[in-house]
Amino acid sequence: MSESEHWRLDRIGSARAGTNPTVLAKLPQSYAVIGDTQYLPGYCVLLVDDPRIDRLTDLPKRARLEFLDSMDTLGQAVETACRDADPGFRRMNYEILGNTDAYLHAHLFPRYEWEPPTHVGRPVWLYDPREFYGPEAALSARHDELRDRIVTELAAP
Repeated sequence: MSESEHWRLDRIGSARAGTNPTVLAKLPQSYAVIGDTQYLPGYCVLLVDDPRIDRLTDLPKRARLEFLDSMDTLGQAVETACRDADPGFRRMNYEILGNTDAYLHAHLFPRYEWEPPTHVGRPVWLYDPREFYGPEAALSARHDELRDRIVTELAAP
């Protein structure tokens, strides 16, 4: 891991410090970030803003509802940006799993008509990880326009 990628070791801490380059916006109880992989263009993650929060139920009810509202806000922004960018946009999938990272986060996956029929209707986790996380799918400057569209949508009243 290069020196410039140390933010990956503490995604929430680096978001708080302003050094996480994937941050799109600060939202209530969370940070909206664009995914490291863009195999499905527009993939985003909502990170809780306190790394001690392991699961949704660790938040008090009001904060829990704010986190879920932030998930909805990010999802709407991604949906609008992806629909405008790709006529093959089909729907949004929202997932709060928590099986690997020990902090609350939600995955927001745009789904597309151009996905292989063998994957339509199936979880994205069933894609071949070599393709899904491969170098061709990595977040890069070619995703800047879509990223900017999402940021614009998040900033809209």
